Amino acid sequence: MSTITYPMETATRTSTAPTKRLMRLRVSQHLRDLCAETEFNRAQLIQPYFVVEGLREAEAIAGLRGTLRHNIPSALRQIEKDLNEGVTHFLLFPVPATKKERGFEHHSTHATIAEIRKQFGQDLCLWIDTCLCSYTTHGHCAVLDEKGIRIDETLDELANSAVAFAAAGADGISPSDMMDGRVARIRAALDENGFNLVPVMSYSTKFASNFYGPFRNAADSAPQFGDRRHYQLDVRNRNDALASSIRCAEEGADLLMVKPGLTSIDLILPIHESTGRQVGAYQVSGEYAGLVLLAEQGLIKFEAALLETWHVFKRAGAQYIITYGARYAKGLGI
Repeated sequence: MSTITYPMETATRTSTAPTKRLMRLRVSQHLRDLCAETEFNRAQLIQPYFVVEGLREAEAIAGLRGTLRHNIPSALRQIEKDLNEGVTHFLLFPVPATKKERGFEHHSTHATIAEIRKQFGQDLCLWIDTCLCSYTTHGHCAVLDEKGIRIDETLDELANSAVAFAAAGADGISPSDMMDGRVARIRAALDENGFNLVPVMSYSTKFASNFYGPFRNAADSAPQFGDRRHYQLDVRNRNDALASSIRCAEEGADLLMVKPGLTSIDLILPIHESTGRQVGAYQVSGEYAGLVLLAEQGLIKFEAALLETWHVFKRAGAQYIITYGARYAKGLGI
């Protein structure tokens, strides 16, 4: 199969502050509703999706009630159901069949985005998680050699991915890798290729956490050696967490995020106050699975507990929430 190539930045680019385009978050009704500051509505909940290349039929994910690993036809059917339940924002996690060391291709992701856009048009807002962990043979979020992370090569791969996703029809790019300088490189690549109104929703404060287990099974992204503590944040360090989001804002991120949500709840308002950007919370797989498992043991009522956590996120200042339970919001009165 021939390689699809897209223009991308060179590794020698110097990161500079991009033009501040406040219009990016006003270009569609989906984005305007997501960023509405005086209400809590279903448009402020984002539903994750896992689409796995070559999967024969949908697969359940342990602990993630209502969430499946999809192939494209299965994903399209589920999206239609979710749209009928009032979900409008979707965060796609592509899982390719072939793993590589570098030179990543995006045929399957391009096809997934194109099919979603073809069937649903502008009825939804499609964000694409932009990272390398599901693409690499080793499961780390970077291009590696015997000395460690090849930062410039990694940033080029991320920028290439972002341009490919935008070209396929993505509404927004969501980098989750935690490499230094990735937002600036992605923003510059998008602008240079005519996607200056495609927003970047950055995983700006992302900790090396124990609460990602169900996700790593779903995305086939567990590290094959070591861990991610040399690029994800140390849970003990508040100043580093704040600095990480401030850096992403300075590099051109339109929306910021804390992850995991509940264990980062003390940072949401300070990040907003330091950057002026709207800040979201990712209710990660381990947090969500905890509610599921407690409910299965008859110890809590799942829907009531889920709604309680969302209100806590909003009370703490979260503008939007990424949650595996977004599809239940209509039934909960949101």
